[in-house]
Amino acid sequence: MAGRFFLAVDAGTGSGRAVLFDAEGRQVAAAQHEWSHRADPRVEGSMDFDVEGNWALLSRAIRQTIAEAGIVAADISAVSATSMREAIVLYDADGGELWACANVDSRATGEVRDLKRDHPALERSLYDRSGQTFALGALPRLLWLKRHRPDVYARAARVGMLSDWVLARLSGVIASDPSNAGTTGLFDLSRRDWLPEAARKAGLRDDLFPPCVEPGTIIGAVTRRAAEATGLAEGTRVVMGGGDCQIGTAGLGVVRRGDCAVLGGTFWQQVVNVAPDLRDPSMDLRINPHVVTGLNQAEAISFFVGLVMRWFRDAFGAEEVAEAALTGADAYALLERRSESVPPGAYGIIPIFSDVMRYGRWYHAAPSLLNLSIDPARAGKAAIFRALQENAAIVAARNLSAVFDLAGTRPDRVIFAAGAAKSAHWSQILADATGLPVVTPVVKEATALGAAAAASIGTGAHRDFVEAADHWVRWDRRFDPDPARNEIYARAGERWAAAYAAQRRLVDDGVTTALWKAPGL
Repeated sequence: MAGRFFLAVDAGTGSGRAVLFDAEGRQVAAAQHEWSHRADPRVEGSMDFDVEGNWALLSRAIRQTIAEAGIVAADISAVSATSMREAIVLYDADGGELWACANVDSRATGEVRDLKRDHPALERSLYDRSGQTFALGALPRLLWLKRHRPDVYARAARVGMLSDWVLARLSGVIASDPSNAGTTGLFDLSRRDWLPEAARKAGLRDDLFPPCVEPGTIIGAVTRRAAEATGLAEGTRVVMGGGDCQIGTAGLGVVRRGDCAVLGGTFWQQVVNVAPDLRDPSMDLRINPHVVTGLNQAEAISFFVGLVMRWFRDAFGAEEVAEAALTGADAYALLERRSESVPPGAYGIIPIFSDVMRYGRWYHAAPSLLNLSIDPARAGKAAIFRALQENAAIVAARNLSAVFDLAGTRPDRVIFAAGAAKSAHWSQILADATGLPVVTPVVKEATALGAAAAASIGTGAHRDFVEAADHWVRWDRRFDPDPARNEIYARAGERWAAAYAAQRRLVDDGVTTALWKAPGL
């Protein structure tokens, strides 16, 4: 099998994987291993990242991918990486990992409260520069380390993001990029570089930041040690990648101002490309640097959508799981097939899981299913499954409307990708809920394709992400909205918003427990 190949390594929230693409952007092989992030039992809200165990899983995935493709490692022209954002890794002066946490680690509750009390204007001023609040940022976590792990803090020489860590493991070079570093809250959206004065204002060191380079930049080569672990050829070019959302949208062709996408994975991200000077006066939306230089992205996030579907499958889908094991079918597809006969609106069932994006005061109500009937035909497994799918689309539609209003523009379509986009039924529901045509790409796992595009840019195969998208992105299907169903979902969205507000008040009153709360709330 001759020709150039590009390897993407993806360190996601729920799994790590390696995906190989050829010179035409076609997926050749892939391997994936699920992982989980354990809490430190001594630390409430913690979510540690196991660098050794997870590197072993990634290394195995790389080896398996090369074997599945039937190529020799030297056929791989370059490798790049992407990852869940907000996850950070601290290194010592020798480049060894000292400490790492996953993306929704919320241990720094006390530090956020202290920052808001002692520096009441800081979060707003940093949002105006960085597009981020304290909710998932690195600043409170670094303060937590300074207070509670002073030995780690004192030994730290560099801080980086999770995709940076993958590349550091491969090349020995610690560097970062705007798209992922931008989610720390310690990064300037306009200059596309670190914001050390933000650290100083909070009483932190300002010397922890590694060099920042644009995605698609060669930072080094695969070392002998990494080659032995992964099966890659020593000397293979290692190219800067980026955050999963931004690089994933580049892999979908979302590379021009006004382009819009929904990424339907563990979390659902709704993003629109915007001008570099756009900010949200309400601080409800986050603003991130895109991997495309000169563009930012306004983003809203729906929490745990994929995990909610997994919970429902595991809790109520034993019959479908057993059937899938016998027939080779997918349990989710079986659940969906049985739900397709349920009418739009799912008999009025109101799922309460993720709220719309409220970045400045970010928390969710307790997981609930409201307005259930005791009629099993109207509130059985099929109806609830459809209600969950519809609710994900309704929340996405309301988030997108907020972005469209802020940007003053409305696109002519929504690009839908990641795992949920494999479902034509769900794609149609999203079109009906948003009132916009939905298109799905041939390569739906676009995060890896975007990382492969970065690798191709590093080799000179493509000039930039725009050219890579024009050459590689191909479309699978288009789903046009049905006006009648759009009306049904608009009314369902109003009922959901009223119910959700009441459920948030129960959390405020201490009656129920939030699905998730940002630190300090």
